[in-house]
Amino acid sequence: MSSDVAKAVDMVKLTIDGIEVEAPKGALLIRVAEQLGIEIPRFCDHPLLAPAGACRQCLVDVEGQRKPVASCTQTVADGMVVRTQLTSDVAKKAQAGIMEFLLINHPLDCPMCDKGGECPLQNQAMSVGRADTRFHEHKREYPKPLPISTQVLLDRERCVLCQRCTRFSEEIAGDTFIDLMERSSNEQIGVFRHDVMTGPEVELPEEEKGDDPFNSYFSGNTVQICPVGALTGTQYRFRARPFDLVSSPGVCEHCSAGCAQRTDNRRGKVMRRLAGDDPAVNEEWNCDKGRWGFQYATAFDRLTNPLVRDAKTGELRTASWPEALRVAAAGLAAARDGDSGDAHGVGVLTGGRLTVEDAYAYAKFARVVLRTNDIDFRARPVGEGGEEAEFLAAAVAGTTEATYADVEKAPTAVIVGLEPEEECPILFLRLRKAVAKRKLKVYAAAPFVTRGLAKLDATVLATVPGAEAGLLAGDEGLRAALSAQNALLIVGERLATVPGGLTAAAKLADETGAKLVWVPRRAGDRGAVDAGCLPNLLPGGRPVSDPAARAEIAGVWGLETGVISGSTGRDTDQIIEAAAAGRLGALVVAGVDPADLADPTLAEQALDKVGFLVSFELRNSAVSRRADVVFPVAPVQEKAGTFLNWEGRLRSFDAVFDTTAMPDARVLDALAQAMGVDLGTADVTAIRAELGALPVSGGDRPAGPRLAPRDVEVTAPGEAVLATWHQLIDLGSLLDGDEIIRGTARPVVARLGVQTAAGLGVADGDPVRVSTERGSMTLPAEVSDMVEGVVWVPTNSPGATVRRSLGVTGGDVVTISRGGIQ
Repeated sequence: MSSDVAKAVDMVKLTIDGIEVEAPKGALLIRVAEQLGIEIPRFCDHPLLAPAGACRQCLVDVEGQRKPVASCTQTVADGMVVRTQLTSDVAKKAQAGIMEFLLINHPLDCPMCDKGGECPLQNQAMSVGRADTRFHEHKREYPKPLPISTQVLLDRERCVLCQRCTRFSEEIAGDTFIDLMERSSNEQIGVFRHDVMTGPEVELPEEEKGDDPFNSYFSGNTVQICPVGALTGTQYRFRARPFDLVSSPGVCEHCSAGCAQRTDNRRGKVMRRLAGDDPAVNEEWNCDKGRWGFQYATAFDRLTNPLVRDAKTGELRTASWPEALRVAAAGLAAARDGDSGDAHGVGVLTGGRLTVEDAYAYAKFARVVLRTNDIDFRARPVGEGGEEAEFLAAAVAGTTEATYADVEKAPTAVIVGLEPEEECPILFLRLRKAVAKRKLKVYAAAPFVTRGLAKLDATVLATVPGAEAGLLAGDEGLRAALSAQNALLIVGERLATVPGGLTAAAKLADETGAKLVWVPRRAGDRGAVDAGCLPNLLPGGRPVSDPAARAEIAGVWGLETGVISGSTGRDTDQIIEAAAAGRLGALVVAGVDPADLADPTLAEQALDKVGFLVSFELRNSAVSRRADVVFPVAPVQEKAGTFLNWEGRLRSFDAVFDTTAMPDARVLDALAQAMGVDLGTADVTAIRAELGALPVSGGDRPAGPRLAPRDVEVTAPGEAVLATWHQLIDLGSLLDGDEIIRGTARPVVARLGVQTAAGLGVADGDPVRVSTERGSMTLPAEVSDMVEGVVWVPTNSPGATVRRSLGVTGGDVVTISRGGIQ
């Protein structure tokens, strides 16, 4: 490197083990050595955590220093001469001494430890430790394991006090439930459980007893980065050894973050999942839902064979694939061709669990085989007037507006209709990292300061649900904040339920130059937009109303001009309404839970009323129980595919292991064959090739939505505006029956403002009844500083199933009262 360049980046020269090297001023010595290929032993050091110097295992000999120094905290300096354990007896002896101290109280039972076989302590004890021990006294012991949550167990005698877990919890997640306790030789890692940490001989006041558990959505990361066997996961503990496992790279199927993962399986069964190393996306972290939420694939009600409803008994029975395909083909053809009376046509509801390849197969199946644009992936409230569909066509489809890197360098981020920690946890971690390291200023439109927003140090613009459109259109402070270069306007899918909300967001981003980011909740949602699973969009973000776009797609699919309809189809709500009214001949439903829809009761009526119902499902569900034909499909672990994350980044993966389960696309190809059409979606490679062959759309992007804001309803005494969103760990079908992961779900409460609570005469913990004409639910109150006249409850948690129980969504008015009082 030339001296001019070195000066420009402020470089220094030093020598490590006789090798002269240039490094940026301020770089850590241990990192510079790594770049030379010199591995210095360490336990506390982690590249994504602040230096701690806690374990002292990385001691090196620096010329001019009286004693060895910790290379994980020592920054390089010009002229520094460093000798590691490879060239210095001083460094080698220091490291061996530290290792001897660490092993004094550490149990030497590696064959029964969960970390055995992949343990840095085990490896480094063999490489830099003594061949024998000089310590023969009784080792320190603790009761074990200590459950610091339902998911994480702590064996304290194994801990080497590296503080990786506590530093991660404080620096990365912001959940300081785990920390160093006691002093001197009694120092240990633990949670704030006074009765456990102090022992039974200490009498504590009653108010100081109890449990403050490790209630964090990111607790599993502490297990993964623990360099010894001190922290273990409940699901995996003592179930396998690393050398028994087959590891496969993968991608998380839960939310739109797109986390890289590693899936470890043994004898055809997933044993554990770990966060993958992807600096551009999730770095080395993932959330607990992505780490542990995989039990659904082996649930007792997993579907493995096709089912057909028997004409005589009216019950579902096991059928062969040829029979199921034949019955489904006949039923769908009759509905498509209008042979089923007044009810005709087929609607397709695809949901948010699909890969890009599967979503594309559904989009193609709907247009080519069923000859309809009545297809929608949105298994949730879709809002009024087609506003969201127009927004997705204009501002989302085919774009990559912002990335995780843009989040880190943004000066300002405005969040509307999204609770990042609950709905996209890795985006939350990136926001928090930017807040801590680059002073990112976060603004959020919300009715109160949530736990996640507090950890982002966000400025919360107190907003009544439904008033977000007016805020975006008229708040000059927001406009000024978004006018900064590289500013981000981040909107969630919930903004679709606010009339004019997405219109106002698109207009504000256009006027200020801010990058507009749409963050859906499910892993398959972003890909479904580009794949054409919308009533107004063809694959590639092409409007169905554009003749040139239809001609392009028809050419790729080998169709005659005019086969693809130019009329915008019906959205999710309209499809459900048509089916419930008896106007729809058939429904094809792919993994949609009626409880997620705007009106679950109406959705179930539609499933009962529709003339013919085909279900593509993993497990027995409310849809499959009502279906005329049920096709079992493969979960993520058993197929190859691609998710498109919120950035628009492709996240491809291969099958973890081969089974007889088939992906949706292959089943659709077989069904199309039974209906006399060659769909060409039997193989994921063929689908990817076809997607790659789609020409770049040359047409103009469609105009954005134009829906005016609606005034927020004024509530009368005893009424409140409902605020609600999904919690990360809730009653979602992919967590159904997994009690271990549900143990760290957030409390289910009805949150009220101080004055609103006083008007009802309730305090913290008192029962609050939230009701509508449809029904009611009673939850414990949590009184806090929030917008008055608003009540918040989780959307789909135990005891709080808002859409099913109340038949409303956020922004609607509900009745509130104390307890069961009418």
